[in-house]
Amino acid sequence: MTEVVNVQDAKTRLSEILSRVERGEEFIFARAGKPIAMLRAVEPVRRIELGFAPGPDLPDSFWEPMSEEELADWGL
Repeated sequence: MTEVVNVQDAKTRLSEILSRVERGEEFIFARAGKPIAMLRAVEPVRRIELGFAPGPDLPDSFWEPMSEEELADWGL
């Protein structure tokens, strides 16, 4: 069941309210008895793991530093 909480009360109990939201409870914040907002937990964002596709096979020489001639060819 959703609990209605006055905004002033929510200010003083925010830490407690957030702990309860983390456990799945929902709250409606009201000002002068009029509902103005709802607080509920968000669904965790599913993390996407990158790097799942294999890269091209590279020769070991790929990782060696470029020669002065190769650097000059690249304008470096």
